Amino acid sequence: MGPNLWRLILDPPAGGARNMAVDEALLEETAAGRSRPTLRFYAWEPPTLSLGFAQPAADCDRDALQRLGWGLVRRPTGGRAILHTDELTYSITAPESHPLMQGGVLESYRRLSLGLLAGLRLLGVEVQSESTQRVRAAGNPVCFEIPSQYEISAGGRKLIGSAQARRLGGVLQHGAFPLHGDLARILQALAGPQIPPERVRRRAATLADLLGREVSWQEAADAFERGFADEFVIEFRREGLTEKEKTRADELARGKYGTDEWTSRV
Repeated sequence: MGPNLWRLILDPPAGGARNMAVDEALLEETAAGRSRPTLRFYAWEPPTLSLGFAQPAADCDRDALQRLGWGLVRRPTGGRAILHTDELTYSITAPESHPLMQGGVLESYRRLSLGLLAGLRLLGVEVQSESTQRVRAAGNPVCFEIPSQYEISAGGRKLIGSAQARRLGGVLQHGAFPLHGDLARILQALAGPQIPPERVRRRAATLADLLGREVSWQEAADAFERGFADEFVIEFRREGLTEKEKTRADELARGKYGTDEWTSRV
């Protein structure tokens, strides 16, 4: 790919509306060429259930979320529900014309998965990418139940789920990497027929499940930074948001991602 300079952002834990607003602000600014391509790592506080862009809001149990003290947000990307807690979340934003993003959604998924795989190997995980299309279970609301094309699995269990949005000439891909904890906790926040907890645990894994030890958020972030740098010959510069990105993220958090109009749009 040739040497190139990217921005690296390490964000403290934040709520769902803030996290999604920052990702969209980064998409807008990198697409317009006002900001460099960006790799961002972040976390969630409180634990938050995120719905895919087109997922029915009726899939979640709002009373249960309130009782548990968990947040709710709708992503700008597709896919199904994810409970964000005890995880490292990544986002990548760059212009559609960037070499890593060219060739459409599946081709860029495949390419970007190489950086994720490199980071996981540095952590000591034997992993593979899902290179063949899997059929999704009809009506299944849980993202981590079934790996889709070019998502990351280990030992036959899904490990990293990612989703992508393309707009304004830019690309946002973000994904969840569970570090530890019980992945079946998500079932407490879902409405409708219950999926057996053991089925979720059998089909998906955390990093601790695979390594037999807990890895800190910072250790995982460092491994992925190095994996992307080595795989794509990227030089990372650690920086924060620009003033324009901060202002735009505030606007999006208040006027879009923090509103019931957005969350209940489907």
